[in-house]
Amino acid sequence: MLSYVRRKGRLDDRYKRAWQRYAPDFLLDINAGEGSLDLKEGFAFNAGFVRRSWGNDHPLVIEIGTGQGENIIAAAEEHPEVNFLAVEVYDPGVAHTMLRAGKLGLTNLRVAQINAPELFSVCEPGVANEVWTFFPDPWPKMRHHKRRIVQPALASDIRKSLGEGKVWRLATDIEDYALHVHEVMDGRADFANIGTLAVSLPTEHVGKGTADEAKSLPHADFREAERYDGRVLTNFEKKGLAAGRVIHDFTYQAV
Repeated sequence: MLSYVRRKGRLDDRYKRAWQRYAPDFLLDINAGEGSLDLKEGFAFNAGFVRRSWGNDHPLVIEIGTGQGENIIAAAEEHPEVNFLAVEVYDPGVAHTMLRAGKLGLTNLRVAQINAPELFSVCEPGVANEVWTFFPDPWPKMRHHKRRIVQPALASDIRKSLGEGKVWRLATDIEDYALHVHEVMDGRADFANIGTLAVSLPTEHVGKGTADEAKSLPHADFREAERYDGRVLTNFEKKGLAAGRVIHDFTYQAV
């Protein structure tokens, strides 16, 4: 089951020019074909590929679902000693990320327009230093919860991609998605929840149109993380805060 609906999104002339100018510098050539979100047959994401694509052996941070690229561009600008990979499927987000990265002259950022679970399924053990998943699509309807990107299979592949002691950072402003993350991640033997904040959450799921019912459901305490300092306050997060939603941060360490 895919965690996204393929929306091409119309590229305006500025984005078309950006794509033409910057794709050779930033966009990884790993897709099965033009317009495909599948990987080339036989592709392996390993240290050799990183060395060829970035030109060095610096630590690698991968962000799943970069949107407009606000977080990963800010991080890449602040940390030139780290390699960053933006994984995004939607054309406008990819174009905007390349445009901003190009204007800033970033050399440590690359973009993969690929289905993230496919990419992680071919990752070499320990190739990534950190993985980020900030504000993934909540799929609020109950029947769509199975499409949420955080799933046991992806967690296993992300653990493989991370060296021991490295981390997967997540954030959501949807309470029900926070419960979903805990259900998928907290019982795993290959990740440790290293959050120190006690957060009360309902122990049953709600869907779109029934979220208000969560207040009357049984609650339990869960451990979550302090806000990650390396995450910039994006317009998306600002809207969530303005709407009165609580931001849930998670840090899971590979063990």
